[in-house]
Amino acid sequence: MTIAKPDFIEGIAKGLAVLESFDTERQRLNATLAAERAGLTRAAARRHLLTLAHLGYLETDGSYFWMSAKVLRFSGSYLSSSRLPRALQPTLNRLAAQTQESFSAVVLDGEEVVIVARSVSYAAPTRVLAYGLHLGARLPAHATSTGRVLLAAMTPAELTLWLKGRSLPRLTPQTTTQARTLRQLVAQVRRDDHCFASEEHELGVRALAVPLRDMKGRTVAALNVVLSGGRHTDDSARRELLPLLLDAARELRALL
Repeated sequence: MTIAKPDFIEGIAKGLAVLESFDTERQRLNATLAAERAGLTRAAARRHLLTLAHLGYLETDGSYFWMSAKVLRFSGSYLSSSRLPRALQPTLNRLAAQTQESFSAVVLDGEEVVIVARSVSYAAPTRVLAYGLHLGARLPAHATSTGRVLLAAMTPAELTLWLKGRSLPRLTPQTTTQARTLRQLVAQVRRDDHCFASEEHELGVRALAVPLRDMKGRTVAALNVVLSGGRHTDDSARRELLPLLLDAARELRALL
């Protein structure tokens, strides 16, 4: 959304930039680190950190700052008020009960995808699930099946703009890190209307994803199944699980 310059409150933007500088790589930041990550001066970053701590969104030992539980108010409000997670949850649970696999619904946010709904676990207690597949988890779009499905919904011009100046970090030896190769893979996903990604985000983890479209044909999310065990080969996953994903996507269309 674009707004007029007089309507833009720079202080809020800077405060949110400081808050967003905390992530899984850096859970604890001092003023210098926050300034580097948020693109602010050290003095400005320090003032924002202190203000956020005063408001209860950060905790501090006087030198370093880290997020408090209060920031979960935002995610809680989204999950309780957004129609998307509530519409998808019964289908995710049904698929998980039917297959004993883990299913998620994901949306694109910048260079990452965010899990907005995931199935209740019906897997055996000994089953090892992929790292970071919790509600609200953020994963790199270029290295995930859901990310590529959502990128495939872009026009070629939009994809070019998304790729401009963006690095594609290597997460495993299998990760696609070249923009040209990713563009080709996304074009293939657009033709196939699904994506299978193998060990690009995490070794030992494969995932199969399809787009979730509304009644106007717009892709609003991606639905995937994560295969972290040896229950399915690549071929059997496509043969047995892809039809379930496609059927679910068609059923959900009227709800989106």
